Amino acid sequence: MEADELTPVMQDYLKVIWSAVEWGDPPITTTGLADRFGTSRANVSDVMRRLHGHGLVDYEPYRPVTLTALGERLALAMVRRHRLIECFLADVLGYSWDEVHDDAERLEHAASDRFLDRIDALLGHPTADPHGDPIPTPDGRRPAPPGAIALPDAAPGPHRVVRVSDADPAVLARLEALGVRPGSMLTVRPDGGYADAAGDPLDLGAAERDVRVLPPQD
Repeated sequence: MEADELTPVMQDYLKVIWSAVEWGDPPITTTGLADRFGTSRANVSDVMRRLHGHGLVDYEPYRPVTLTALGERLALAMVRRHRLIECFLADVLGYSWDEVHDDAERLEHAASDRFLDRIDALLGHPTADPHGDPIPTPDGRRPAPPGAIALPDAAPGPHRVVRVSDADPAVLARLEALGVRPGSMLTVRPDGGYADAAGDPLDLGAAERDVRVLPPQD
């Protein structure tokens, strides 16, 4: 089975189930999926039963949903599509990083492997999307920065931003205005506050939960 044999709805669910655990968070529940897709738990359960019937998820009512090996392979194929298209929209068409997600969601369902290979080559085989999320390779491997942690859990000292969640465009716009994006440096102060590379205070507010960082490498 390949991803193109699934409906767009099934493709979306596989992608979200995989992405929920990508950065070490627990598996998503049917309630979490209902919230993510703005639908009822009954509708989510119906999709889960269909995915389970195709051998793509391990699903039991009232328990978190996990992917089978086949489900993970197809999920990674969809993740690769989405993130390459985001790169294309940002690097070639000039989209800002808070604009790319929704259009990539629409385009990924129609993208052929040939189209994706051309985008990949045109962009020089990028390894991460505009938000810092790693792009899986064509054979399903996922490079990931080791040890990246949520910013609120980081120890005092300098850190490099490696990933910003794309879940909320308003948060992305706020962080862009503050200069917080993958590759930028910030400092966790001993009092729990933050400062930019120049030492100026950063007021991240709730947006801190959407940022993952690494200490600078020696």
